[in-house]
Amino acid sequence: MANIMIQKDANGYVFYMPKRDIEDRIVSMEFDTPAKWGGEIKLGNGGLYFIEPQTAPARLPYSVRAKRIDGVE
Repeated sequence: MANIMIQKDANGYVFYMPKRDIEDRIVSMEFDTPAKWGGEIKLGNGGLYFIEPQTAPARLPYSVRAKRIDGVE
């Protein structure tokens, strides 16, 4: 599992992994409601990560642990 940061801009969510300096747009998120947020997230480069579903963060940017589902980076 890796520590990542998720922020939001005018075009949607942005994924950032500081340890590897990876930054990419999140093209889909399994859950994106105030009550349930996270799950499987897909990046613009095709990478898949999993964030344990939780209530939506009160503010962004937000740091959370994510598990890589595939080998794309």
